[in-house]
Amino acid sequence: MSTKNLKEFENRIGYTFKDINLLKLALTHSSYGNEVHHDKHRNNERLEFLGDAVLEITVSEYLFEKYKSQPEGGLTKLRASIVCEPTLAVCAREIGLNDMLYLGKGEEMTGGRFRDSITSDALEAVLGAIYQDGGIECAREFVRKHILNDIDRKQLFVDSKSILQEKIQAEYKDGPVYELISESGPDHSKEFKVNVLVDGKVVGEGTGRTKKAAEQQAAYNAICNGSE
Repeated sequence: MSTKNLKEFENRIGYTFKDINLLKLALTHSSYGNEVHHDKHRNNERLEFLGDAVLEITVSEYLFEKYKSQPEGGLTKLRASIVCEPTLAVCAREIGLNDMLYLGKGEEMTGGRFRDSITSDALEAVLGAIYQDGGIECAREFVRKHILNDIDRKQLFVDSKSILQEKIQAEYKDGPVYELISESGPDHSKEFKVNVLVDGKVVGEGTGRTKKAAEQQAAYNAICNGSE
């Protein structure tokens, strides 16, 4: 990956590394380390471990200060919706992180660049790298700018199927029905299209790399359409 691409990524995230090698390491998946460097330790897993801890404390601190009347249980649930894999993957894609990853050829061919687990782990690794490079204040700024932005939408997206289920069951006898409309693409990079129906009528549609992701998107769109 060129220095220009790394600089463009730094501009997107709003942080310039003093040690650019930390950023490169944060973007290096274990498949690339094993394949190219023949070194199982030259990857982003240790930085991910560090970033996970930094994320936990910075998100907890933010929620504690922002939601002063929220009890412990509510704060825990809200934090879980923010630091979970699907939400972090959304945050990672918003800054184009998946395009920056160093992946081994096998992982690349099987769709690793679009896998939530890989992109969310890489986001935590980047956070760990920022913490190592610039300290807690820089890490906190990154979290607030790129992870804690638009909390309500991210929480709604993660919980959309259960939220829609509750809304529909309050008004109808039967819950929402998810219908697979199409499935396209090669096995390693499929795209699913799903409709969600209520009382036989389509109320939302969604697409995703998995049927579950497509259903979440369909439920999210149904909720948003219903609030317009």
